[in-house]
Amino acid sequence: MTSVQLVSPPSELIQADVERAFAEDIGAGDATAELLPANATASAALTCREEAVMAGIDWFNACFRRLDPQVQIEWTVRDGDRVAAGSVICRLRGKARALVTAERSALNFLQLLSGTATATAAHVAAVAGTEVRVLDTRKTVPGLRLAQKYAVRCGGGHNHRVGLYDAILVKENHIIAAGSIKAAAEAARRLHPKLLLEIEVENLDELQQALDAGADRIMLDNFTLPLMREAVSIAKGRAELEISGNVDLSTIGEYASTGVDFISVGALTKHVRAVDLSLRLKLD
Repeated sequence: MTSVQLVSPPSELIQADVERAFAEDIGAGDATAELLPANATASAALTCREEAVMAGIDWFNACFRRLDPQVQIEWTVRDGDRVAAGSVICRLRGKARALVTAERSALNFLQLLSGTATATAAHVAAVAGTEVRVLDTRKTVPGLRLAQKYAVRCGGGHNHRVGLYDAILVKENHIIAAGSIKAAAEAARRLHPKLLLEIEVENLDELQQALDAGADRIMLDNFTLPLMREAVSIAKGRAELEISGNVDLSTIGEYASTGVDFISVGALTKHVRAVDLSLRLKLD
């Protein structure tokens, strides 16, 4: 599905995500699972009820293995694969109580992350034939940023900065506080010379100031199509250009045609619709 490198977050982070999910879901114990015989074993089949791009298999597996280290899990797909509606994509066998207790948390991870990957894949397809790279943003579910950014890669997208520490994005309020685009850029280069410097601009005059200040990348915030094309003509490759604002599947294709380098889409991780998955259990 994707040519973007798929490297899951560290196993320690995935396990920490699972522990938080279990803490809020299981608490002191699964009262309903206690209705099942303690030694009962079962098998289960996971079906994807709609076409989707998969992401989150490591989180799904970690949920079941946390409660039953001996659980058997067999997948027919990998993260980044597109699956057809009605596909049985995974089979499990293990302790019945562990299967029913871990089910909801496991599905929550897989549905959310596959939803992110599926939405990303749709936006990537909409810019096919151009050189534009589709980026995510920091508008992620609290506590699951690295998970969602991994899911974006599963869908063929690329990651913007992970947080406030690995790149500098100078926005309107930073410019106001610094006094000017030039002053903000100079401070950024002095304090963090190795970090990417991106400056958000709202008009062509600010674009020229950002170019003069030596920005590595310039974000065109809510530019019209004609202004996007003019910005590309003005920049002439002196800085990478990124479009942000009013981006959806109905607009991203036209935006990509302007010749910019990146289009960032907050909806990839913010407006996620969970993929429809079903796990059905059968006692041995």
